[in-house]
Amino acid sequence: QVQLVESGGGLAQTGGSLRLSCAASGRIFGDHAMGWFRQAPGKEREIVAVITWSGDSTIYEESVKGRFTISRGNAKTTVYLQMNSLKPEDTGVYYCVARRGGRSWVETDYEYWGQGTQVTVSS
Repeated sequence: QVQLVESGGGLAQTGGSLRLSCAASGRIFGDHAMGWFRQAPGKEREIVAVITWSGDSTIYEESVKGRFTISRGNAKTTVYLQMNSLKPEDTGVYYCVARRGGRSWVETDYEYWGQGTQVTVSS
């Protein structure tokens, strides 16, 4: 089993920044991709960004490209999401995810999920 714990959510103004962190523990080895999904009120959950174990490959949802950056810590078991130029439509619950294998766009491919952290962007 892999446990994921998110931190760093909160309230920001439009144009502001937040940094999310996710710490993984348990049976996580050198083959887990990690990333973030989000769910806005009244909307379906969507992918935000994912990074491979090595950190050399990432994917981003189109609306966050150029504003958000995903990265992994040196120990590889922590993943970060730097969110800049925030918009009200970025508001939602952000979930850290992990899966054995490479990055995937498919929500059901991710076996492990954190509890979620709320991000609210005021206009």
